[in-house]
Amino acid sequence: MKQHIRELLEEALPLVDIDSDFLFSELDSLGVTTILMILSKEYDIVLEAEDATPKNLKTLDAIVAMVTHKIADRK
Repeated sequence: MKQHIRELLEEALPLVDIDSDFLFSELDSLGVTTILMILSKEYDIVLEAEDATPKNLKTLDAIVAMVTHKIADRK
């Protein structure tokens, strides 16, 4: 899943270092919105503005954890 998310985000946000330890600081509001929309559609989960926290978007691992948690909550 991590590699798939990396590929999705690298394609959508080519100027952002997806492997940054401070990914959230590299994102503007459009970047955050793009991430939420892509992952919501790809994994059929509901990601809202409340999910766009520095903790959830700090690193690629944090994003994967957020998606995994949302998928688990869906069931």
